[in-house]
Amino acid sequence: MRRSLKVPALFLAGALALAACGGDDDEASSGGTGADGVKGGPGITDDTITLGVMTDLTGPFKDFSTTLQAGHKMWVDEVNGKGGICNRQIKLETLDHGYKADTATIQFPDLEPKVAGFMELLGSPVIAALKTDINDKQVTTMAVSWSSELLDQPYVIIVGTTYDLEMINGLDYLLEKGDIKKGDTIGHIYQEGEYGGNGLAGAKHFAKENGIKLSEAKVTSTDTDMKAIVTKFKGEGVKAIALTTSPAQTASAATNNVGLGLNVPMVGNGPVFAPALLDTPAANALSKLYVVASAVPYTSPLPKAKELAKAFEEANPDIKPSFTVQYGYAQGLIWGQILNKACESKDLSREGINAALKASDNITTDKLVSDLDFSKPGSPSSRDVYIAQVDKGTKGGLKQVQGLKVGKDAKTYKAPHEGM
Repeated sequence: MRRSLKVPALFLAGALALAACGGDDDEASSGGTGADGVKGGPGITDDTITLGVMTDLTGPFKDFSTTLQAGHKMWVDEVNGKGGICNRQIKLETLDHGYKADTATIQFPDLEPKVAGFMELLGSPVIAALKTDINDKQVTTMAVSWSSELLDQPYVIIVGTTYDLEMINGLDYLLEKGDIKKGDTIGHIYQEGEYGGNGLAGAKHFAKENGIKLSEAKVTSTDTDMKAIVTKFKGEGVKAIALTTSPAQTASAATNNVGLGLNVPMVGNGPVFAPALLDTPAANALSKLYVVASAVPYTSPLPKAKELAKAFEEANPDIKPSFTVQYGYAQGLIWGQILNKACESKDLSREGINAALKASDNITTDKLVSDLDFSKPGSPSSRDVYIAQVDKGTKGGLKQVQGLKVGKDAKTYKAPHEGM
């Protein structure tokens, strides 16, 4: 199931060139001790550390994922240029599952034995389908999914704030601004499954804490027309629309919000928006959307964010930028700190890598994402978020309106597995 990917991007060609293609040098160690006295395991040789990437380059989140890979490549190139980690070069094995869980379940057994861990496993339905396999193989896996339902998984890394906390923070922001108040009704369009369900959990908590009525509208991942839902919301007099949806669904909700004369603010989880939407008829309507995420917007004034944006544009002049450039690089920084900690313990086995993760209580990324604590089982690694507003005149399409901050209700919210 290893697919031949034809994506017209310089960075992607480079990223896939990093993928191990077989041969003695790329074969995973069976777990012996290397020449330097470091214990190995799958994906580890005396010269390389191979990490897996299972992502969506052809499905509903392809735009989100494509720039994510650019961030990965920047980190890999930078680390390898400085000698690698534990005197080993980093390699990535990249596969496209197209956001299809059945495809991912076929790919996983082929890729898993070749990697020390997963740099990226994208998608709530994919992770749900592979949770048992991840645990059985004890392979530390960085999820590109922010469901707090995954916080009980010992081998799954969730970088930053979870969907429920994103939604609570976003609605706290609208409350603080005066866009909504006690007694109002808000609508929430959410995808069926863990992604949408976890965002909805956040909206329910916020509504309960603030005396607000919540009108729920569940959609499937293939639904694209939100007109009937927004019409219903207008009849109910909603004062805001919450979104835990795909970018295409977001575009339809925004267009109908304006076209039907509802014209209320919208707030969504990180994956709801893609810059490509600004080339569609929904561009102007999307200005009412606030996007909540742990990662900085693409145009963040932070020095590291600006450095990465400049490098991305120079290497990829024809690709629309997105905040996932910086997020993908931050994923690398996190993996680097975990691997360095494992190296210090002379143990790059899967057990050693996971022990290093659990001992990591202060992971930093130059604020590309908030500081992270992975040492408390069941707890989110962070509660802080950035909030940005869609702006077609801004590179990446998102203009930061709030720096890292925790809303009042997000401070007190207890995640499903917290304190386990």
